[in-house]
Amino acid sequence: MRDLMQQTESSSRYIYPFACHETERDLCRMELQALFGYAVDPVGPYPFVDTPILIDPNRSPYLSLRMDVLISEVSWEELLRRAAELELNNRTFKVKYIKNGDPRSYEQQRQMERQVGSIIRGKAEMRTPDLIYGLLSHNGRWTLGSCYPARSVWLEHKHKPQNYSTGLSTPVARALVNIAAPQPNGLRLIDPCCGMGNVLIEALSIGMDIVGRDINPLAIKGARVNLHHFGYDSKGLVEIGDMNEIDEHYDAAVLDMPYNLCSVLPRDERIRMLTSLKRISIQSVIVSSEPLEEEIREVGLMIMDQGKILKGSFIRNVWLCRSE
Repeated sequence: MRDLMQQTESSSRYIYPFACHETERDLCRMELQALFGYAVDPVGPYPFVDTPILIDPNRSPYLSLRMDVLISEVSWEELLRRAAELELNNRTFKVKYIKNGDPRSYEQQRQMERQVGSIIRGKAEMRTPDLIYGLLSHNGRWTLGSCYPARSVWLEHKHKPQNYSTGLSTPVARALVNIAAPQPNGLRLIDPCCGMGNVLIEALSIGMDIVGRDINPLAIKGARVNLHHFGYDSKGLVEIGDMNEIDEHYDAAVLDMPYNLCSVLPRDERIRMLTSLKRISIQSVIVSSEPLEEEIREVGLMIMDQGKILKGSFIRNVWLCRSE
């Protein structure tokens, strides 16, 4: 669990290739900006992040791996020379061309993998290697590094005993908690309308300190079943309660505004909920099918970032806010 929480800066370089469905581009951009501190274009020609920030790639639903840079050279020949100096300590390896860099044909990719692999002093193993070396070509440089593939732990959370048809998907819930608390060490989070616990499960699997509340007893019952299913003790984690009556204070919150196919939440109720959100948390992520910019600003919340999540004709709006 400690690895999932780790996020530090150092003189080292890390490369994170990423991918997202077009319906979640805004959310991917918001999450990557929160995690790495600068704007990343999900539709750009080179979908990867190059940064000194170290995180576990399992944290994000959009990161495919982390590559810890070992060698970076302008000259291909110099990269090969330095690759020959790598010490493997009797471990097996394979070389993988990272497609998120400069595009090359299938034949070129395999040729480069073989060329680097033939230089490295060690035993190649294509199926279950001890080490995976990533090879990236970008902007006139060749980069070689140790790769750590993301395990996509959130995929396991898709199969819950209890679900809402309109509930947040597991990758969306995971991205939302990362946006709300990119550096979660020492922070306390809350999901004040937790439903069946999708946000709670993703936050807990990352190692975050989070609790959930919901005014609906059936939702709380379902959340407890889901939490138990994934090995979490729900005692103290989820309780029946109106968010407007919460008197504790939290560092961050994820609020998925109640949604009903047949009716719209009255404006005065939205204002009341947003006012309570501002009171109980410093930073918050708000999700709603309704446009809430006017109400958000009216209660004194400052919008730091925003985007949309698309699902057919259904649109969810997402706002990252801070209390002024």
